[in-house]
Amino acid sequence: MSTPMNYLIPRQKDELHKAILAYFSASGLSNTGAALREELGVGDEFLDQGTMKKYEGVLEKKWTGVLRLQKKIMELESRLSSLQSELDSATPTSLTRRNVDPSSWLPRAPAKHVLTSHRSSINSVAFHPIFSVLASGSDDTTIKIWDWELGELERTVKGHTKAVLDVDFGGPKAGVLLVSCSSDLTIKLWDPNNEYKNIRTLTGHDHSVSAVRFIPSAAGEYLVSASRDKTLRIWEVATGYCIKTINGHSDWIRDVEPSHDGRWLLSAGSDQTTRLWDASTAEHKATFLGHEHVVNCCLFAPPSAYPYLATIAGLKKPPPATSSSEFIATGSRDKTIKLWDARGTLLKTLVGHDNWIRALAFHPAGKYLLSVSDDKTIRCWDLTQDGRCVKTVDEAHSHFATCLRWAPAPAREQTNGEAKTNGVPKAGEKVVNVRCVIATGSADMNVRVFAS
Repeated sequence: MSTPMNYLIPRQKDELHKAILAYFSASGLSNTGAALREELGVGDEFLDQGTMKKYEGVLEKKWTGVLRLQKKIMELESRLSSLQSELDSATPTSLTRRNVDPSSWLPRAPAKHVLTSHRSSINSVAFHPIFSVLASGSDDTTIKIWDWELGELERTVKGHTKAVLDVDFGGPKAGVLLVSCSSDLTIKLWDPNNEYKNIRTLTGHDHSVSAVRFIPSAAGEYLVSASRDKTLRIWEVATGYCIKTINGHSDWIRDVEPSHDGRWLLSAGSDQTTRLWDASTAEHKATFLGHEHVVNCCLFAPPSAYPYLATIAGLKKPPPATSSSEFIATGSRDKTIKLWDARGTLLKTLVGHDNWIRALAFHPAGKYLLSVSDDKTIRCWDLTQDGRCVKTVDEAHSHFATCLRWAPAPAREQTNGEAKTNGVPKAGEKVVNVRCVIATGSADMNVRVFAS
């Protein structure tokens, strides 16, 4: 039976022996070294002082090199397994259509654009509903406005005195506005049609304002905000007045999301719960219990996802598309994503991320749910395969991936001149044109745009 030594040529054997003897000498193992020299039939001249210096440390370097290679091999094997899984889940037809069928498009590396200008972690990104404009908010207290098609910075918007935690486009259809919220306890409205002038500052929260969203409606009259002061507040856009304060969470509210018709609100926070509210009455409708850590993000499923989620829920037929709060998704620091029905029943737990889940986005066509995490990846979950993870964009960022948005459909796909919010179609509207673009932000200070 041959041994590994038989695979070495005489020169390699000679170098190995010298490295071993140098290691013994440096480690003070003189007797062991003498025994080896005797076994090899060589004298002291085999390893003189000059040779000793040359070979000292060689064995340790080779050993650590082997460990590094072993780690790299394991990473490559994991990547290969992920790609094989993705390939196994694809049919020949879907493979040929993947590049032309928007309903099956998923992001892939490398990013089309890497947008650099922020000087600290990015907390939120938002697409303009009509133009190729992307806003990003950062710990550096600024908002950056980008042209995401060209990958260029258009302007820097300053006004907040602490970290900008969230941004969103929306408001009156006659004039889209940008809203931002901050650790400085304020919410600010900016006018894109007037060089992003700060037209209103909303005050009332007693602690950091974590999230802010326009509540979709034909008039675009209201905003909702979530805060570390444990409250949700509803604001009138035109006046900046707080018209309603919603209490119920027992700790920091991390995220808030309105349904696509503006009838319902979803909130999630550090009390490990997600809560459903009636937006008009502020009445509490359901509590979603099951996560074992802070719930960082929550999202209503679009009606286009109802057929797939109904199957996961065991329903014989999907709910009507006119309903806006049938299913929701939540992401947590417990590293899991959970799918629920509107009554608070847990339907499915999606496991795969290695760190905190930071943001979620449903594919506008409804077949997929996308997530980003502190593990630096984007993961794509196939709702037609019981929520199986069918694609992972490894190293989507070089640090924590903190936010994710899907681009809205092109302006020509608007209905009655009303813009869609972040790519989610209105109730009953068939998805006829999906824009294959997403944006992510990260603690690496970069915004990345992934596009077909």
